[in-house]
Amino acid sequence: MKQVVQNYKSGELAVLDVPVPGCKPGGVLVRSAYSLISTGTELMKVSEAGMSMLGKARSRPDQVAKVMQSVATNGVPATYRKVMGKLDSYTPLGYSLCGVVEQVGAGIDEVKVGDLVACAGNEHALHAELNWVPKNLFTPVPDGLAPRHAAFATVGSIALQGVRRGEPQLGDVALVIGLGLIGQLVVQLLAASGVRVVGADPDPARCELAERTGAVACGDPASAAVEVAVAELTGGHGVDQVYLAAGGASNQPVELAARLCRDRGRVVDIGKCRLDLPWNAYYEKELDVRFSRSYGPGRYDPEYELDGRDYPIGYVRWTERRNLACFLDLLSRGRVDVEPLVSHTADFADAVSTYRRLKDGDLKAVAVLFRYPGHAAEAGAPTAAVPSVRRRADAAAPTRAATGPVRLAFVGAGTYATSMLLPHLTRRDGVELSTVVTMTALSAANAQRKFGFAGATTDLDAVLGDPAIDAVFVVTRHSSHAELTRKALLAGKAVFVEKPLALTEEELARVLAAVEESGNDRLQVGFNRRFAPLLREARQRFGTRTGPASLRYLVNAGRLHQGSWYLQQGSEGSRFTGEGGHFIDTASWLLGADPVSVYALETSGGDDLQVVLRYPDASTATISYVTTGAPGFPKETLDLIADGKVLRLDDFVRASVYGGKRWVSSRLPKARDKGQSAELAAFVRAVRTGGPMPVPLESLVATTTATLAVRTGLACGTPVTLASTR
Repeated sequence: MKQVVQNYKSGELAVLDVPVPGCKPGGVLVRSAYSLISTGTELMKVSEAGMSMLGKARSRPDQVAKVMQSVATNGVPATYRKVMGKLDSYTPLGYSLCGVVEQVGAGIDEVKVGDLVACAGNEHALHAELNWVPKNLFTPVPDGLAPRHAAFATVGSIALQGVRRGEPQLGDVALVIGLGLIGQLVVQLLAASGVRVVGADPDPARCELAERTGAVACGDPASAAVEVAVAELTGGHGVDQVYLAAGGASNQPVELAARLCRDRGRVVDIGKCRLDLPWNAYYEKELDVRFSRSYGPGRYDPEYELDGRDYPIGYVRWTERRNLACFLDLLSRGRVDVEPLVSHTADFADAVSTYRRLKDGDLKAVAVLFRYPGHAAEAGAPTAAVPSVRRRADAAAPTRAATGPVRLAFVGAGTYATSMLLPHLTRRDGVELSTVVTMTALSAANAQRKFGFAGATTDLDAVLGDPAIDAVFVVTRHSSHAELTRKALLAGKAVFVEKPLALTEEELARVLAAVEESGNDRLQVGFNRRFAPLLREARQRFGTRTGPASLRYLVNAGRLHQGSWYLQQGSEGSRFTGEGGHFIDTASWLLGADPVSVYALETSGGDDLQVVLRYPDASTATISYVTTGAPGFPKETLDLIADGKVLRLDDFVRASVYGGKRWVSSRLPKARDKGQSAELAAFVRAVRTGGPMPVPLESLVATTTATLAVRTGLACGTPVTLASTR
């Protein structure tokens, strides 16, 4: 089997072929599915291995003391040989994974071969294809929980034990210093306990992530933002607990803890930061300083960890193993969400290059997973295929006269068509509104009179068979979009269809079958926000990016009035299915790629929806689609954060970019421009010239598939992988 190892003397990292461990009594042999890189603990170890001998000594004074003791006892030559022998050996990496039981040792009866388990321990849950894990360091994974999420159990237990040591109570206010992986989990656990949390970290992306997953406010500890937030939340008294989840040699975390903690508050050390306690500050407030020992009671006790001797629950409620099971339960019930923390998933074969990228700073990550052979697609985890677009070899754009206006037909003349589309087309040079088709004669006549259509009819077939018509607009109810689009494509027309393109995967497949059959791929979906002038200018000023981005999109959709056809989910699809493509398309356009996975959660009753999208370069986009917000709050606010820059869009009225230079747009003198006019101009131009459609069909298909995958994700409670079939 293969295992990741490191030579502490030379710093060499390698994936070695090593013997398969035996399955001893009192444990199980586990084949890894996913293992988690601890970007704090493991990277510190990797960095230390690359230091000179003097650097190693400075970083580990505790080991130097042991060496000096050995010199005094055994002499210099013997000690030198012992130290060099230990340094010049391969040591393992890793301590948190999820895998499948391959063999069960004697004395184990709670799991069987084939069961999914989460495993812990820096000697037993290694980055290796197979591990032997003793009884008290593994626990079964609840049904339905994705293996990639269960791999977080060990680091989750570290965070959970730290929170237990703080003894939070409902209504408390806590400060978490250091928003790496452990800090992010502490934030979520505290928020789930009814605690209001303030985070402190110099990385704005990590602050934004913590706010997205439960923190009330976050900021750079060197700025005044954290102190202001604490003062406002506590009335100036200070926080009830401070959780130190930071690393490094700075004493700033313990000094900040003393300054912002209330009288007789608690300070819990979870990470490995410098602890030169300012005596006066801690004495005057009589602060209670506590340490959290890794995964919980049982850690470092060989009788518990190796011999399997449990502590009686009446005396020790939460042990290592019970913490593991508790964290998995919180994950399975949606109380904690680790998917937004996954910055990158790498194949196990790429382990060495992944560590190097992390060490060199090329890969900036909170959490990184190794995916093992045989688990490219998780067992039981849903996958949505992104259909490929097949075109006939002789496919060509529909021909039209070289001169003369572009003749348009509208199928549907409801509120959106008459308020947001037709006003931009009426009297536009080079456009002729040829025919309007509606279900009732009177609505067709009204549209003809108001917008100047040359003709009005209820006969769709007559319009599709008219060779003079160049393009058809489908602006009807959602349930008819796919079928009308299919017919128009087969008739050889260019098609502009309002979102959504389809309500089901089957409808989408029929549309693409029409493209393949007819050779006509002249299709545009009404995703207009990417054409909004203000957003396009902000994107240009933001510039190109080099690292992964975090995007947050809040949609304050509001309540629908009673009787709205949007509420007819049985026939018209869910509200997000109908509208969500707008926001997914905008995020994908800003990030320059199509999503590779979708994770969706909804509140009780389904009023509010959270959709997390992951992209190939480890960028993430979170769309909060809410109906319970204040009506007076702007409908759409968007933040894009990457490379030390922030792009902010406030409801298509104002935009700003913060980076090397700050840019803020002037307030628009007229109504919001969400891009309809520019989008229609681009569509008409493509029809007139035979040039490419404004948005590639592959992108439209990917956005539609991702939108439909939200429904699948809500049903199963796990991320949905978007598997390209191109």
